[in-house]
Amino acid sequence: MGKIILGSSSPRRADILRKLKLDFEIIPSSYVEPHDQTDFSYAYVEDLAYNKALDVAKHIHNPAQVIGADTIVVIDNKILGKPNDREDAFNMLKMLSGKTHFVVTSIAVIETPSLEYKIQSTTTNVTFEELSDEQIYYYIDNFKPFDKAGSYGIQELPEGFVKDFEGSLDNVIGLPSETLLKMLETKL
Repeated sequence: MGKIILGSSSPRRADILRKLKLDFEIIPSSYVEPHDQTDFSYAYVEDLAYNKALDVAKHIHNPAQVIGADTIVVIDNKILGKPNDREDAFNMLKMLSGKTHFVVTSIAVIETPSLEYKIQSTTTNVTFEELSDEQIYYYIDNFKPFDKAGSYGIQELPEGFVKDFEGSLDNVIGLPSETLLKMLETKL
């Protein structure tokens, strides 16, 4: 199988790999994401995951499996990226308040040195409670969600934010463990 390389500096993704007891190395991807897409498509998020993995894989000459991933939050078919500032974070959370949205994580695994790859996406539905402005500002000011798609990390949300979710919690955190394990076990 070769070694496993996580092409991401996300501490949440690294935590998930540790929880799975995988032996891995971190080599952050330097791929710069375009931020010009606002309408959701699986092809878009899968392309981001692939390019992140490829950016790392093309420099690895020994047998390895390079993992690239991208997570997006979608409501009304619109992508909610990482917020630009406090006001942007507030507006995103207000938009999610009382509604169901979905979170998609695409994973690309590239085998080196052949650069053969596979890509898979996982979708989870998340329903938020009706949130007050005070709840939203409390969360933003205390948890600083500026590095998170949709302006939130589900694992750190205070009680009273999430009404329900359907699917993989690890997917919403940033790396669906069940999907990843199947991809790593399956030969390309």
